[in-house]
Amino acid sequence: MRRRRAGGRTMVERASKFLLVVVGSACFMLILYQYAGPGLSLGAPGGRAPPDDLDLFPTPDPHYEKKYYFPVRELERSLHFDMKGDDVIVFLHIQKTGGTTFGRHLVQNVRLEVPCDCRPGQKKCTCYRPNRRETWLFSRFSTGWSCGLHADWTELTNCVPGVLDRRDPAALRTPRKFYYITLLRDPVSRYLSEWRHVQRGATWKTSLHMCDGRTPTPEELPPCYEGTDWSGCTLQEFMDCPYNLANNRQVRMLADLSLVGCYNLSFIPEGKRAQLLLDSAKKNLRGMAFFGLTEFQRKTQYLFERTFNLKFIRPFMQYNSTRAGGVEVGEDTIRRIEELNDLDMQLYDYARDLFQQRYQYKRQLERRQQRLRSREERLLHRAKEAPPRGDAEEPGRVPTEDYMSHIIEKW
Repeated sequence: MRRRRAGGRTMVERASKFLLVVVGSACFMLILYQYAGPGLSLGAPGGRAPPDDLDLFPTPDPHYEKKYYFPVRELERSLHFDMKGDDVIVFLHIQKTGGTTFGRHLVQNVRLEVPCDCRPGQKKCTCYRPNRRETWLFSRFSTGWSCGLHADWTELTNCVPGVLDRRDPAALRTPRKFYYITLLRDPVSRYLSEWRHVQRGATWKTSLHMCDGRTPTPEELPPCYEGTDWSGCTLQEFMDCPYNLANNRQVRMLADLSLVGCYNLSFIPEGKRAQLLLDSAKKNLRGMAFFGLTEFQRKTQYLFERTFNLKFIRPFMQYNSTRAGGVEVGEDTIRRIEELNDLDMQLYDYARDLFQQRYQYKRQLERRQQRLRSREERLLHRAKEAPPRGDAEEPGRVPTEDYMSHIIEKW
């Protein structure tokens, strides 16, 4: 008898434990879905975005203080990118700004009528227009380094049209429209990231640096190291080289180098050269169809989607890191890096303000449009539910004498 009771208790305990495991697993899956669902597209068949995807993006800071004045036309960026026409997105990839990740987003994560064909083991994807076998994207992962490794603004603007004409000669009938895009990054973090990359053996020595129809001479662009690479260099050695292209790289890659004699430093005085480069980089950045900031991934996604009317399947992820890019350096070293990248510091300050103003403007405009649509829908719904005019009193109308007389007679 005691054995039966003990056996019964054991069965009940096992059943209770099993039920507890099932309930716990269900709760865990529910929590996982709530937090990871949007990124994994679990809640939307076919990877469709949620109805109100504004919730995916940060709310603009209402207390943000603007540093620069930009007219509305600089904030709107109302483009009509025609993928079925002859429009082409050109991605200017600056080293160590997160361009590799963003480039993969362009070929693997955009919701397209005809997705890019990315095959395992191949470095490049085929990104054709929906209506013909022509590319709509000029980037590392679609056309390769067709204008040279990490080609800058000066190189791309002179090279891209000819490269595409040779690739797609049928398109010569209609002039193409090019939409240039790029990413910028905090100059100190970018500089330290480049140093670590070079320390591991990267050189980018196959870059052409083409300008005014020629590459720079060894005297114009001397190397910072002897041998095949600069692997193992210390941060001090990296900062001490006066010819290091890491210094102010973002300004140089966005400016029109023809204005300053390309890489000939004796063409104009140093101070004037620096100002011309900075002004040119700002002008070209403003004129680009889009630029993003590495430190603001979700805002970058939002502005790209609204600029080109294209949607990403999975949301961008923000990987937080220290300002020094994971490298522990002292304040004196950081100040030295800022001095070496003074032009980049000024450009980034300018770009960040323009970026934040564009984001704030777009979000406010979209919220306003959303409220207007909701108001129109409510009015339409009320109009459909309202009784016919002959049977209902008009809203806000004062009763007439006949109507009052009718009521008095009935009384």
